[in-house]
Order: sequence, then C-alpha cells, then structure tokens
Amino acid sequence: MQSEGGLGPAARYDVEAVRGLVARLFAASGMTKTVAREVADCLLTADMMGHSTHGLAIAPWYFEEIRCGGMNLEGSYEVRSDRGACVAWNGRRLPGAWLINRAIDLALERIADHGVVTVTIADGHHTGALATYLPRLTERGLLVQLACSGPASGGVAPFGGTRGIFTPNPLSAGIPGRGDPILLDISCSITTIKRSTQLAEAGRLYPGVWALDAEGNPSDDPQVLMSGGGSLLPVGGLDHGHKGYAMALLVEALTQGLSGVGRKDKLTGIAMNTFLQVMDPAAFGGSDAFLDETTWLIDACHANPPRPGVDAVRVPGDRARVRVEDARAAGVALDPVIVAALEPYAQRIGETFPPSV
Repeated sequence: MQSEGGLGPAARYDVEAVRGLVARLFAASGMTKTVAREVADCLLTADMMGHSTHGLAIAPWYFEEIRCGGMNLEGSYEVRSDRGACVAWNGRRLPGAWLINRAIDLALERIADHGVVTVTIADGHHTGALATYLPRLTERGLLVQLACSGPASGGVAPFGGTRGIFTPNPLSAGIPGRGDPILLDISCSITTIKRSTQLAEAGRLYPGVWALDAEGNPSDDPQVLMSGGGSLLPVGGLDHGHKGYAMALLVEALTQGLSGVGRKDKLTGIAMNTFLQVMDPAAFGGSDAFLDETTWLIDACHANPPRPGVDAVRVPGDRARVRVEDARAAGVALDPVIVAALEPYAQRIGETFPPSV
C-alpha cells in the first residue's frame, strides 16, 4: 500500500487509537483538552480525507512551534469588530483549528437571525486542511466558504513574475445536497509548500513543471523552492497561470484586506488569516429550492459519460468521503515516516504509537 503522499509504503492504524494518542500528546504540550482534541481531529481527519500534506506529518512542527512560543496557548482571541453578521477577530497566534471552530460556533448561533454570517480572523496560527471543517456546516444544510492565507510568508509568484509574494492561499467551499455534499478545497498554486518540502526531503522531483528558479526559469525540482530563491507557479502554470494568480488576489483581499491585518504590516513567524462565510439558503430562494438545484447538479455530473480512462465522473468531496469511510472501517493509512516522527513524543508521556492493524 502506498501512502497518499506517495513517499513510502503506508500501514493502517485504528482511527480512535491514533486520535486519542495525538490528543494526549497535544495536551501534554500545554493545550487544554478541548484545544488538543480539536487540533488532533483536524490533522487526523486530513489524513483520512487524503490531505496528507496537512495531516499528522505536521504534528512535530506544531510541537516545535509550541516549544519556541510561535503558537500561543494562553487566553482567547481579541474581538476587533462585531456588527452581528460581520465579525473580525485577532487570533493572537492561537491554534488555527480552535479559532475556526469558535468562528463556526458563532456563525451557527447567529445564522437564523442574519441569514449570512461572516467572520475574519487575523494573525492566528496554522489552520490545517480547510476541507476538514466543512462537513460540520453542510450537514446542517448551510453553504460555506472558507479561505486562508499566510501574510508573513510567500512562495507563490504572481503570474509573469519571479519572486514569491503569496502563500498557496487555499479556498474551500461546502455545498450541501440532499445526499452527500460537494466539498472543494483548492489552492492558488499548483502544489503546496508542505508537499514541496516532502518531495525535496525525499530527493524526488515534481510530476511536472511546477516551479520557477530564482531567475524565472521553469523547473520540476522542488529544491529551487527550498533554496529560498525560487517560487511556485500559480494554478494554470506557464500557460494559464493568470487564473491561479487572480484567485490568490481574491483570497488575499478576503483574508487580509477584510481582516485589516496583512502583508503591509510585515508580520513574522507563522501567521494565518482566515475568512469564514456561512450562508443559509432559507434566507434566499429557500432551502428546498437550493437543495433541488444542487442535487440536480451533483446527479448530472455523476451521470455524465466519462472520457476514456476515467471510471466515473466525480464531484469534489466524493473521493475524500470514500477515504474517510475506508479509514473508519480499515484504519487510517499513515506513512512510516509519520509514525517514526511521533514515536519519540509518545515515549515522553510513557506511551507508544498504536500498533498497525
């Protein structure tokens, strides 16, 4: 069995055993049990969905951020503005998973009164994979947009440029239907910084021309990014990269412009800005009409004749749902590198990583 990251053979592990251990590791690092559980769930769910670059592979990095003070574990967010349906927080470098879950809590409290609730979070810590948060809202019949960016770092050059300005700036959305929802999670760059790091450490190349070196020459070598002089190409690459570039600009405006804190402030360290918007279809054309339309669309896509070499047409979220169901039934697949990296932390609290199943 190959890991989703494609870096080595993966073994399977009981989901609840892993979830419990990782939550205890974060609690031992100083998080409250609630925060530890939410951060562990975010990372583990990413692995279950197939977003391995943002799964348990980054847990050791989180531990290091806590150790060096980059991730704040004290206090709460600062409310900068609150107009009922429009809210702005400063996240104070608190764990991103905890901040986003609190923003979702607030949206759920207010959505019946306002129909649309929007929350921006400036200067939080890393959020993990955005897709992991969407089902909590789609299962309630709510439409959601969730985006984030890192105003203290770059790596993705504007189309036609050679210097990284943006982060991959993921934009996600959850679209409910009468059956399974559409769950999309896409970035403005062809790949991510985390994936590039994994490939570089493994001595592997990108599958295609995904980066530029410092002089702007196309490259399939992730080392050009790790060297500090290269940059990732936006989605669309050398041919249609203006589309990914435009998306990056939109996410910058939503996450940084609306939050009031961004690249102009010259932040350092790990800073993440988040945009959350939750919409109740009942406040517009009606929930039934909305679900009729989205269900028709999902069904039409699924029924579309596949091209040669394609088994069936999927909608975003189909593959993640199957993977989650498979992980629950047969165990979550984890690269041996991930297990080896977490084992020393488990030993520090007198435990060992759960055996493979």
